[in-house]
Amino acid sequence: MAMAEAGDHAPETLFGNRWTFLRGIANLADLPPQGPPEIAFAGRSNVGKSSLINAVLQQTGLARTSNTPGRTQELNYFVPEASALAGDEPPLAVVDMPGYGFAEAPKDMVSRWTKLVFDYLRGRVTLKRVFVLIDARHGLKKNDLEVLDLLDKAAVSYQIVLTKIDKIKPPAVDKLVTETAEAIRKRPAAFPVIHATSSEKGTGVSALQAEIAALAR
Repeated sequence: MAMAEAGDHAPETLFGNRWTFLRGIANLADLPPQGPPEIAFAGRSNVGKSSLINAVLQQTGLARTSNTPGRTQELNYFVPEASALAGDEPPLAVVDMPGYGFAEAPKDMVSRWTKLVFDYLRGRVTLKRVFVLIDARHGLKKNDLEVLDLLDKAAVSYQIVLTKIDKIKPPAVDKLVTETAEAIRKRPAAFPVIHATSSEKGTGVSALQAEIAALAR
């Protein structure tokens, strides 16, 4: 079967069909074989990561949402359902990473999650970009900056996505975008375009879909 060229998937094609949960990874040995491009979503616990993934993939309830910080405890893989059913290599895999920062879990479990995430970031050749989600109500915090430092050190391309922009006024959104752009301007692995989104209102989701589709095979 001929492989598609990178970036030839229109967002409406890639996200207009059903996606499915492939597997949860608690150990790097269980990762799927490296092949199709992967993009990952990272962010502090309760940043709205699952809600945004559901909005991007256009399926309510695909990524589990919870009011309990630290609900996502594994690397959760999502792929187009048609590819999974046919046993074909998907054009793209979307990875929901465990939230960092506060988590309602034993300290040793949090340490295992952290090691899993960091080892994944450093060693996954097919990882094309990490979308780092930042709550628009709070902006970049200390633990966000620590993650950006790690991504810079690992030379993993990342892009900032502001979430919950419907919770602040439009002038504050513009100011936050400007301040965030300045904060990452000199970071070597940072992609300069910042996305401002609201999963609840659908704001910015189509632009983010287009960004992701450009990374698909």
